Amino acid sequence: MYILGINAAFHDTAAALVKDGKIIAAAEEERFTHIKHGKRPVPFSTWELPFHAIDYCLKTAGITMWEVDRIAYSFDPDGVHEALVYEEELLSDTDVLPASDVYNGWDTIFLNYIRKTPEQLRDGYPHHLQKRLANAGNLNEKWAFVNHHVAHAASAFFPSPFDQAAVLTLDGRGEMATTGYFIGQGNSLVQIATVDMPHSLGMLYEKITNYLGFLHSSDEYKVMALASYGKPVYLEDFRSVIRVGNDGQYTIDEFAPEQWWGPGRKKDDPFEQLHHDIAHSLQKALEETVLKLVNWLHRQTNMENLCMAGGVALNCVMNAVIRDYGPFKNVWVQPAAGDAGTALGAAQWLDVSLNGGREVRYTSEMNHVYWGPEYSDDEIERFMIWAKMPYKRLTNIAKETAAILAEDKIIAWYQGRMEFGPRSLGSRSILASPIHPDMQARLNDIKDREDFRPVAPVVLEEDASEWFEDARVSPFMLFVFPVKDHRAGQIPAVRHTDGTARVQTINQEQHPLYYELIKEFKALTGVPVLVNTSFNTRGEPIVCTPRDAIECFWTSPFDALIINSFILEK
Repeated sequence: MYILGINAAFHDTAAALVKDGKIIAAAEEERFTHIKHGKRPVPFSTWELPFHAIDYCLKTAGITMWEVDRIAYSFDPDGVHEALVYEEELLSDTDVLPASDVYNGWDTIFLNYIRKTPEQLRDGYPHHLQKRLANAGNLNEKWAFVNHHVAHAASAFFPSPFDQAAVLTLDGRGEMATTGYFIGQGNSLVQIATVDMPHSLGMLYEKITNYLGFLHSSDEYKVMALASYGKPVYLEDFRSVIRVGNDGQYTIDEFAPEQWWGPGRKKDDPFEQLHHDIAHSLQKALEETVLKLVNWLHRQTNMENLCMAGGVALNCVMNAVIRDYGPFKNVWVQPAAGDAGTALGAAQWLDVSLNGGREVRYTSEMNHVYWGPEYSDDEIERFMIWAKMPYKRLTNIAKETAAILAEDKIIAWYQGRMEFGPRSLGSRSILASPIHPDMQARLNDIKDREDFRPVAPVVLEEDASEWFEDARVSPFMLFVFPVKDHRAGQIPAVRHTDGTARVQTINQEQHPLYYELIKEFKALTGVPVLVNTSFNTRGEPIVCTPRDAIECFWTSPFDALIINSFILEK
């Protein structure tokens, strides 16, 4: 049975395809359209579906939309019914009931767009995608709306390595919930409580992101990085508006940051210590609040494993606090924890709901995230010949690339299937040596990023504990670890100002060529670590196609592009 999952209600629009419980493909729309996050999370953009990501998933399976058995959409418009007061009469030109004001006057359009998604998917696809999307038939018969936080929770538990786990979901908002608590056991996932709008840790973080001059629902990770440069000067301000009960509930009072700290920072204004301290105080308030929620969830479930998803779960500093100070023995975070992951979670939830009677536990464990497009040597070479690109074929990719990196050169690395989720993890990466302290500044200059932004290390899984304190298997860059003091001078480029690094561990099974490259670099330098940052420049999504990679390479000051078996150099 083919089940297609779709996320499109807010942002990070994405599609995922599951067949008989196994992941076939998953990708974000932004990678195909070059529009960061696919679209902005505004109500009047809800009609924009991830047509290109859907087309990719169908192409990977070798099927058309007609052959998809069921479709799961990761938002249930009926889930907001308690907040709505429906008018008795229908709109004159639609068969969908309008809603009175809920959070703003756009909710009628928002919900109507969602209810009409099957028709939009059937008839609204771009002309050049008709081969797989045309003649889809009556999609309403295949359609299922899945609660947004249930989709998050399913994406966290079902691909996890655990047979039993507590599940915590944290984001800006779903239908009504902003926080979800679940128990996962075998093929069962049961919700035990929620925290509902308007109380939202995700929206609190968004609010301060906007105040600090960043783009909300996009740049929250920048606030997390900025926080390391501050002190908890304003922590009491946040504590005064956040109240956590003994029942897993919390409230956040309305407040205006301008009344506390004066006018907000504008984009491109210089950063002052005030901004550093606000970011730090916000981060600490988030950490201590979520730690209380995690403790409550542990008391309720008495389980040793915790799974997490939702956009807030991409906060790797918070995740490390939960790991180190929380009551759970093991913590697993969905690598596509943001809304993109709900496409996968919705598909898996529907699959379990329809086929949950399997004798063995439903599983599609995510040991890696390489579920996106890939291109063969023949495809890439044909394009480079057509484009009159100067290229050479490598005889030993890992060894020859390691030698370039050991010369302190910066390379773009394009290999195998693209990553699903926000992190480049060795398929679409920019790689460099971590040995020289100026490498962080060089990379930030190449990517046109803010100076305070850290770069992350990838380390051989078997060597991680020799370089990072209490290092564990961490293949998705979702936790930070302190750099060991006696190693700090050897890898200064990846050590953040607070002494930590957002680590990716890699083993041979996950990505053989990536693993072999780091081994070769270790043989040359004695360091089993590389700098790994995403293969893109500021404002652009991670590259997807060979054309994307080559265009980014030739318009940026990289030294070389390693694309499958080929090398392009400047």
